[in-house]
Amino acid sequence: MKHNIKTLIERLAGNNIPAFYVDNGKQALAKVMSMIPEGRVVGFGDSLTLRQIGVIDALETGNYTFLNPWKPGISFEKNIELKRKALTSDVFVTGTNAITMDGKIVNVDALGNRVAAMLFGPKKVIIVVGINKIVKNVEEALDRIRETAAPLNVKRHPEFDPAPQCGETGVCDDCTSPWRICNKTVIIERQYDNDKYRPVITVIIVGEELGL
Repeated sequence: MKHNIKTLIERLAGNNIPAFYVDNGKQALAKVMSMIPEGRVVGFGDSLTLRQIGVIDALETGNYTFLNPWKPGISFEKNIELKRKALTSDVFVTGTNAITMDGKIVNVDALGNRVAAMLFGPKKVIIVVGINKIVKNVEEALDRIRETAAPLNVKRHPEFDPAPQCGETGVCDDCTSPWRICNKTVIIERQYDNDKYRPVITVIIVGEELGL
C-alpha cells in the first residue's frame, strides 16, 4: 500500500497537485491545522472524514472565522449564505469521494457548492482522503460513488424526505428524487502549471479508512 501511495503522490505531483501522506487521523489533524494560519476565513465542504479526524472541532474552537453551513440550528437561508461565502474563503477544507491512481480527484455533488469551491475561488483548498477512497481509475471512482458513498450518505441524512431509494437498496437507480445527491460530477485532472497561478489544491492522504 505504501508503495502505491508513493506512486500516487508522484502522479499527483505530475498533475501539479501537491500531496502528502500521514499515517493516521491524529497526524492528519496536525497537518491540516498547520496549513491554516490563525485569523483566516475558513470554508467547509461537508465531510465525514474531517469530522472524524477532529478538524471541525478545532476550527470551531480556534481563532478562525469558520463558515460552517452544517452547524446545528442554522436556518436554510443561513446555510446557503455560508456556502456562498465559502467560495471566496481564504482556506476551504473538504474531503473527496475518490482519488485515482493516475492522480485525478473525482467528486459528485448534490448542490455543487463543494465542487465549486474546489475549482475556483478560495485561496487554498485542503482535501483529506482516507486510503479506502483510492481507486484504479475514473470508472472505478464513479462506481464507488454510486454503489458505496451515495447510498451511505443518503442514510446519514434523515432530513431527506422522501429519501432517494439508494439509501434503502444500496443501488443507484438514476433517481429523480428532490433529494437526489448525485447531480454534479467533477473530475479534477490537474492544476495550472504556471507561476502566475500557484497550486491551490493540496491533498493529504491518510493511512486509515475514513469517511464514506
